[in-house]
Amino acid sequence: MQLKFTKMHGLGNDFLVARGAEPPAAEVIRALADRHTGVGFDQLLWLSEPISAETDVYYRIYNADGGEVEQCGNGVRCIARYLAGESPDTDRLWRLGFPGGVVNAQLQPDGDVAAEMAVPSFEPDDLPLIAPAGRASTYRVSASGEAVEFAAVSMGNPHAILRVDNIDTAPVERLGPLLESHECFPNRANIGFMQVTGPAHIRLRVFERGVGETRACGTGACAAVVAGRQAGLLDQEVTVSLPGGELRVRWPGEGAPVWLIGEAVRAFDGVVAI
Repeated sequence: MQLKFTKMHGLGNDFLVARGAEPPAAEVIRALADRHTGVGFDQLLWLSEPISAETDVYYRIYNADGGEVEQCGNGVRCIARYLAGESPDTDRLWRLGFPGGVVNAQLQPDGDVAAEMAVPSFEPDDLPLIAPAGRASTYRVSASGEAVEFAAVSMGNPHAILRVDNIDTAPVERLGPLLESHECFPNRANIGFMQVTGPAHIRLRVFERGVGETRACGTGACAAVVAGRQAGLLDQEVTVSLPGGELRVRWPGEGAPVWLIGEAVRAFDGVVAI
């Protein structure tokens, strides 16, 4: 069977975008994601016909390990760019359906794509996070005997945010996998390492669930800004510097959705046997 696809990325967080009624099996996704023997990607964005007349498409997201995940901010923006093609139309609002609801996205005059992400949740059950004492501003767990403190935010998918002095020396490779699969996260979690450089700027590295460290993580950027805002450290609009480039995140405060703005690039089209 031949699968037509488009390779896309947002700040180097890369995707295989394809259409069809049913996505490939997990083992096929893993084979396609292999960067030596397959196409290579962080996530598969699987598009199908909309299930609602109010939406333009229905999408599902699969990590490189073959597991389905709830949301991906860079992926959402790439889907909007994919649907729009090279159209410069900045007036159209793309409505993208997914298992968790609907996301709105819009092309910007400068070529970037803005996506209206979820309203953040801090309730442990929504991540999910095992927290016997209930919601807290930060949580503390032991990871291989080391005490680790983090903020927890659901952006439709689970995030833990650690504040660090410098992301260049942050223990991403060591703590990332330990926390991703920590027993306090029944469905695993994305682990962000955030350096606050000022009220309108942070630096960030993210160890993504089922992928490892990526060049950029859209929902991770949103979660980090939300956590920083909740701690009283950040303004409503923040530039997030990631290894792959910069995203802009805008969040008025609790109860409001988060807007994520950044590039979405179509790299090439291809066909692969599956």
